[in-house]
Amino acid sequence: MQSKILFITPPFTQLNTAYPAPAYLKGFLEEHDIAVHTCDLSIELFTEIFTGDFLRAMFKEAQALKHFDYPEVRRMKAKYIQCVDVVISFLQKQDLATAHKILAPNFLPMGHRLSKVNTTIKWDAGEIGIIDKAKHYGTLFIEEIGDFIQANVDEFFAFTKYAEQIATSASSFNEIDEFLSFQPTLIEEKMLDILMEKVKTEQPLIVCFTIPFPGNLFAALRCAQFTKQFFPTIKIAFGGGYCNTELRSLTDPRIFEFVDFISLDDGEGPLLKMVQYLEGTISINDLERTYVLENDAVVYKNKFPNTIYHHRNLPAPDYSGLPFDKYVSFLDVVNPMHRMWTDARWNKMTISHGCYWKQCSFCDVSLDYIGNYQNTTAEDLVNKIEKIVKDTGITGFHFVDEAAPPKMLRALANALIERNVKITWWTNIRFEKTFSFELCELMAKSGCIAVTGGLEVASDRLLAKMKKGVDIAQVTRVTHNFFENNIMVHAYLMYGFPTQTEQETIDSLDVVRQLFERNCIQSAYWHQFTTTVHSPIGKNPQDFGITITGPIFEGFAQNDLYHEDPQGADHPKYTKGLNLALHNYLNKTGFDKKMQHWFEFPVPGTSQPNGMIEGFLVEEIGIRQ
Repeated sequence: MQSKILFITPPFTQLNTAYPAPAYLKGFLEEHDIAVHTCDLSIELFTEIFTGDFLRAMFKEAQALKHFDYPEVRRMKAKYIQCVDVVISFLQKQDLATAHKILAPNFLPMGHRLSKVNTTIKWDAGEIGIIDKAKHYGTLFIEEIGDFIQANVDEFFAFTKYAEQIATSASSFNEIDEFLSFQPTLIEEKMLDILMEKVKTEQPLIVCFTIPFPGNLFAALRCAQFTKQFFPTIKIAFGGGYCNTELRSLTDPRIFEFVDFISLDDGEGPLLKMVQYLEGTISINDLERTYVLENDAVVYKNKFPNTIYHHRNLPAPDYSGLPFDKYVSFLDVVNPMHRMWTDARWNKMTISHGCYWKQCSFCDVSLDYIGNYQNTTAEDLVNKIEKIVKDTGITGFHFVDEAAPPKMLRALANALIERNVKITWWTNIRFEKTFSFELCELMAKSGCIAVTGGLEVASDRLLAKMKKGVDIAQVTRVTHNFFENNIMVHAYLMYGFPTQTEQETIDSLDVVRQLFERNCIQSAYWHQFTTTVHSPIGKNPQDFGITITGPIFEGFAQNDLYHEDPQGADHPKYTKGLNLALHNYLNKTGFDKKMQHWFEFPVPGTSQPNGMIEGFLVEEIGIRQ
């Protein structure tokens, strides 16, 4: 049956697993007798770039462009060409024989990353340690080639994004439009070759691009431009997280030179209406949550009442047809929790739609994907899990909720155990008190190995101001409950929240140190606070002591805002020191260092007790007894 819809995930997203949006929509649309084909152009392009044949063309292109960054890679280019197919195959299959080959002396070229490899890492004994070490060395080897490509052939290239720098905070379409007028790069030409074959084979009625992040936008536009040129009868649609957050105020018609439809929020209803419209069974005015171009103006079609498909009534995501043998496992950071984003295969799935808390002042709580909370039953979830395992052969699950509800996690864990469904899983949570020792124990028994959650600024004053609904003592107890049940914890950290002082920044870092030292958290990542237009802070900046200074909206994207924080510290200057300290804590070192050690300028000492976290844990033990 000819596909009516060709779903494309444009480069680049995660390279170890499939992005879930097309699988969700395929499962839904095929229940409505609409044939769908999915193409993960991200992994398809990646595995075409990292081949001996492509590297030969890439080095030739670099020579023609007379670019000479990373000369050691150019000097050893024959070695890179010789090794690349072996390394990629290993990162896909991870077999012991190839691991030994990769680790053999003089097999890999010692480029600018491998020559500085950390030789003090303690690898696990036996086969697992050998494979992990080879995976780490193979990852560094591939990253060396990536550095060379970005510096010499295509400045837009990066492993999990493409041309992100021109799509981020793009209030005007001008720069994107200008770059689209340039000749495609060598990377883009290969991408368009793959696209050409897919479109020829499927001959769809409509090609739909999911654009989750700014780093997917330009590649999607380049593909859309190409499709319009060579297949003018095929319609183009954009949707996904980038559109949902950034394009809600769209007025610039120029993007419609490349696309026909841009949908917002959940895609099920809008896509069904698009197909019906293209088949002539409804009018253009019956479209839902969809931008179109009429009389050279951007028009938002949103017929009421919307056709709502509740989370509990949606079928399982359909991952069939994706090239699971092509995904690669990267191991750049050996921290066991940190590596989960780039290593191993995970089926991505949501337990609940939206966030049950939806109060955090920095979050886009006014948008549907967060503010519209919908639940289902544990029985339904386990049915879907069993189907997905059957489709993919993968028993690892990453539940990608905004915040998985504790009651649902309890019900899910019980259902998995009762039905003897053996999976390994991890998810995102709030560090709320409901996560007792007993619940964490149950989750672990059902296959949970890790959780992620927002600690944000580890300051009770600022946690209250951001309406997190938690305090440091509670976070300590909850994370320790997970640790005691062998569930790893990753904390999302924030600095630069409105009115945050230098003292609070240093104190927050010290809380993070103590949490690492007591094994309450095993991994973390710093984000500098950004005001967004859809958040409570962005809507009422005066309530948080800041002033919005830009950017001026010019008809295209609108999300990130610039602001001044007269009461707060000079936040960007702490970036390097915070990251340096965190890097050490991730590797279980540096706990004895003073806060001053991490910064190149004077900072105050911490104002809280060295044993603060320990004290909270002692209190918890007393409460339990």
